[in-house]
Amino acid sequence: MLIWHEKKALVLKSREPARITNIIPTAKAFTVKGIPYVAVPHKIAETKVLRNLGFDAPAPIREHYDWPGRYTPFAAQREAAAFLSMYDRAFNLSELGTGKSLASLWAYDYLRSIGHLHKVLIVSPLSTLERTWADEVFQHFPHLQYAVLYGSKQKREKMLKTDVDVYIINHDGLQIIEPLLADRPDIDLIIIDEIAQAARNAGTDRWKAINKVINRHKPTRACWGMTGTPTPNAPTDAWAQCRLISPSNVPPYFNRFKGQVMRQLSQFQWLPRPDATDIVREVMQPSVRFTRDECVDLPPLMYETRQVALTKEQNKAYKEMVARMRTEADNGEITAVNEAVKMGKLVQIACGVVYSNDKTELTIPSSPRIEETREIVRQAEGKVIVFVPYVSSVNMVADELRKDFTVEVIHGGVKKEERDRIFGAFQKSKEPRVIVAQPAAMSHGLTLTSASTIIWYSCVTSNEVFEQANGRINRPGQKMNNFIIMLEGTPVEKRIYSRLRNKQKMQGALLDEVKAHRGSVMA
Repeated sequence: MLIWHEKKALVLKSREPARITNIIPTAKAFTVKGIPYVAVPHKIAETKVLRNLGFDAPAPIREHYDWPGRYTPFAAQREAAAFLSMYDRAFNLSELGTGKSLASLWAYDYLRSIGHLHKVLIVSPLSTLERTWADEVFQHFPHLQYAVLYGSKQKREKMLKTDVDVYIINHDGLQIIEPLLADRPDIDLIIIDEIAQAARNAGTDRWKAINKVINRHKPTRACWGMTGTPTPNAPTDAWAQCRLISPSNVPPYFNRFKGQVMRQLSQFQWLPRPDATDIVREVMQPSVRFTRDECVDLPPLMYETRQVALTKEQNKAYKEMVARMRTEADNGEITAVNEAVKMGKLVQIACGVVYSNDKTELTIPSSPRIEETREIVRQAEGKVIVFVPYVSSVNMVADELRKDFTVEVIHGGVKKEERDRIFGAFQKSKEPRVIVAQPAAMSHGLTLTSASTIIWYSCVTSNEVFEQANGRINRPGQKMNNFIIMLEGTPVEKRIYSRLRNKQKMQGALLDEVKAHRGSVMA
């Protein structure tokens, strides 16, 4: 098979040209020196037919797309984009850090460029609306317009009325304007990011709203589901996801599928059947999956920022603290000497545990940040280190994560013998899965290459501590690609992370925040 780039056609040598031309009317038969050939337009529909006939026809995107953006796509991204471009319904089950988001946008952009698709709705976790999806569109697709549908119902409705190419909304936000989304014929592709997180239970209102937007619209929309952990709890997690993407692959009733992948030991105890993994793999088709180990051209150390919402209580406390600091700044009470301490008060609010003047610990609800941390741990390829700036928050985060994982804690009060035991077990044994640590307590000298991921629960104000702490996993002997994920929910965290990444001094960061603050906190 040859690719005729000038004519955007595939040229096949065939002894029976009519076998192809009778099925593909756009194909043309011709002969060269008595040898019969067929030229087939290299388009989506024709390529699908050729594949059904047994020809290994490449996806058109491979040969006829310019791959816009700041970076050259990795091999895994090219493969994933090519795969998605050939299916209206499909899963991308690649691991965290393999470039799923950008691959799906390339696939959409190509299909849009040839008139196969028009507008796309991206449904993702709240933390990735801006810092992942919006940033990817802005940085790589300047010809595409996008809108983030976030805020009040009225604001979401207003943004939905804007004429853009890409609409981005969070999982729960979709429920708020579901009837309007279901009634938009120009939105013909839905991308469900972290589908296992959003839709592994068909009994939830969230799943029902997503199902209405995807499957009750006529004609049925294209939909791609993306997750690196399709069955985080049990093989049965696959059923609800398949009912959204590929409903014909699974029985219409959950209990029937449960009986296929699980066996009952007692009234309340079920265990996966030996072939459960194979069954899940079969029903979650068509799908593509890459592990980070397979992606040899990916960078060894990747940084990602994820936004997390503040609770109402955090939002209120943050605004009150900034207002107080603005008064102090106007009175000249914030100096280079005390700026870091005062900035720490804002970080404490983001973490969910604040020290009062008498050193009493006051807990502020902070569930979105906890849930985002829990989800990242679930997705991580290897073990995970969670860096938390304050001891009180270290203990709180560890207690929450212990509900799902084995967790050890490191801070200044942990004795050397206990630290040695924890680090040894973390590096050499299956457990613990997670270390929650005060970064200054383990930022030098340690080799913890059993971990693939570091989560910064919030930021520190020391460039040295930040760089050294990240260096615990990015060391000789590391066999996995590394992922540094920074959680931010406040403007001051955004400022600090920016300075840390650019190795800038922290002096003046608080004053800049106090002057610029206009209540722009993620609520």
